[in-house]
Amino acid sequence: MLANLYMNRFLKYWRITGRGEVFQAQVVNYADDFVILSRGCAAEALNWTRSVMIRIGLTLNEAKTRLIEFGRFAAGNAARRNQKPETFDFLGFTHICGVSRKGRFKVLRQTASKRLRRAISRVAAWCREHRHLPVPVQWRYLCSVLRGHYQYYGVTGNFRSLRDFRLQLRRAWRKWLDRRSQRGRMSWERFAAVLLRYPLPAAWLPHSVYRLA
Repeated sequence: MLANLYMNRFLKYWRITGRGEVFQAQVVNYADDFVILSRGCAAEALNWTRSVMIRIGLTLNEAKTRLIEFGRFAAGNAARRNQKPETFDFLGFTHICGVSRKGRFKVLRQTASKRLRRAISRVAAWCREHRHLPVPVQWRYLCSVLRGHYQYYGVTGNFRSLRDFRLQLRRAWRKWLDRRSQRGRMSWERFAAVLLRYPLPAAWLPHSVYRLA
């Protein structure tokens, strides 16, 4: 709530002072996490943002604050410098300069590596702590985790990350089913039989631009 209140003050001041027109920019935010998109005035926008934040009693997290080149010409400019185009993380996604099937520029979004590792760790911890629950109970919970993950991260171009998350979830489930007791080891063959009875939702893209077209 406090983050939204302070961010609202910043956004209000941004509008009142007409910074969008001055910097040819716009702000995209969620709570206190935000990105400023600017055409040629990014450095000026960043300096102004720092000064305003100090004025309202806040400071930018410099570890998460970067000035990067991103967009239609970023890949070509980076190639001329023998570099890869820069990326940035926002709201759990890594944003990448990509190319469409027709060779046009487009923004690709993939699950941020830190978020993916964190999600896998949470699932593994849950499987460990609840390994003695009945298999149907575990299955219902893990299905809900997968469906929630797909609903958030299921965007065009991110299928591989969804598939990797499902694969790691399956491995964690089998690992801790295997350690339920000293008897009756959970081999992969036996686990395959479990999956036939309790199938996990396949990876899919609910927010695919091709599906919505």
